[in-house]
Amino acid sequence: MGEVFAGRYELIDPIGRGGSGAVWRAWDHRRRRYVAAKVLRHSDAHTLLRFVREQAVRIDHPHVLAPASWAADDDKVLFTMDVVRGGSLAQLVADYGPLPPRLACTLLDQLLSGLAAVHAEGVIHRDIKPANLLLEATGTGRPHLRLSDFGIALRKGEPRLTETDHVVGTPGYLAPEQLLGAEPDFPADLFAVGLIGLYLLTGYKSDAPALVQRFTAQGTGGVYGAGAHSAPNAPVGVPEPLWQVLAGLLQPDPQARFRTATGARKALMAAARLLPEPSLEEEAVEVFDQLGPLPVGFGPNGPVPRPPEPTPALSLALALPSAPPQPEPSEPLHPPEQPTPTTRPDPEPVPPHRSSPRPALTRTYTAHSPEVPTPAASAARQRRPGPPPKVAIPVVVVALLCLAVGFWALAAG
Repeated sequence: MGEVFAGRYELIDPIGRGGSGAVWRAWDHRRRRYVAAKVLRHSDAHTLLRFVREQAVRIDHPHVLAPASWAADDDKVLFTMDVVRGGSLAQLVADYGPLPPRLACTLLDQLLSGLAAVHAEGVIHRDIKPANLLLEATGTGRPHLRLSDFGIALRKGEPRLTETDHVVGTPGYLAPEQLLGAEPDFPADLFAVGLIGLYLLTGYKSDAPALVQRFTAQGTGGVYGAGAHSAPNAPVGVPEPLWQVLAGLLQPDPQARFRTATGARKALMAAARLLPEPSLEEEAVEVFDQLGPLPVGFGPNGPVPRPPEPTPALSLALALPSAPPQPEPSEPLHPPEQPTPTTRPDPEPVPPHRSSPRPALTRTYTAHSPEVPTPAASAARQRRPGPPPKVAIPVVVVALLCLAVGFWALAAG
């Protein structure tokens, strides 16, 4: 079995790595269910404070994967969340390449829905990228996206944990104002959503300026050009209605950008209604299980109990010989008492022509019947001395008459 952390979480196997630590599949012995556990060392004050901030996020939303609980043990800390089995958007695009527009629109809508809930709690995510957008394993059904990894999230107005000239985030998904060291704000997250949309529709994984400049007309300066507030030409493979929404998210000036996730979502829904019906290509995209089977010793309901080893006393008992077999039910346990037999004459000598002696006499007892002699025993009993022969009936009658006459004579005299 795996290591048990803080007496509750049993680490099973690593399933990923976040911005501040490894992510394990673990078994929660208290709630008796599998969870994803991010383990990190609090080696310095900044890491520990970020951990405290991340585990303090409690947002209950179907498209947000926020920490659910936390624990500390020695020099390590961990927090747990639900297990999401379908991989990330990065893996999905790596498997299928650019996604169909309607499917990309569905994923962006779910991302903006979760981000609206995060912003409503006053939290700025600051690290929206394909690897942090996880998917449930829904097969060919409707995809289900969840925004994860709040390792560098920050509540608006809270003090920053780094110097003002130190940029925190993933290169390639930072808004222009972040590169200039501006204070974090909600529009910075929306800029990252625009880059996610381009990534889903084109499959390009460049840094933000190069990615946007690739799809702008020559001489216009593009979305990153100074003072550019109009949308450039739509890139190949991106429908024009959808491109208008992405261009509004990618404006370099945060004041010209969508100000809220809810506003961007409404514009996206209007654009989705102008898209063509789903094609066979869209239905062929499958979000399958990326985690694989559980290791040996674990099942769907948790650790598989091992059979107990026999104790020494039990082993000794198993080594002892078994009890003698009991008699058959037809045999009585105790034969009925019989009178002591009289002395029998010696058996007759075996004639010379016999090759073997006569078999010994045997007796068979039953529970409620007298002895049944064998033929040999009957023959032997016939040779025993028997009682005297019976007196004839006339002699007895004469004797009785004589006695009667005698008594009569005495009485007469």
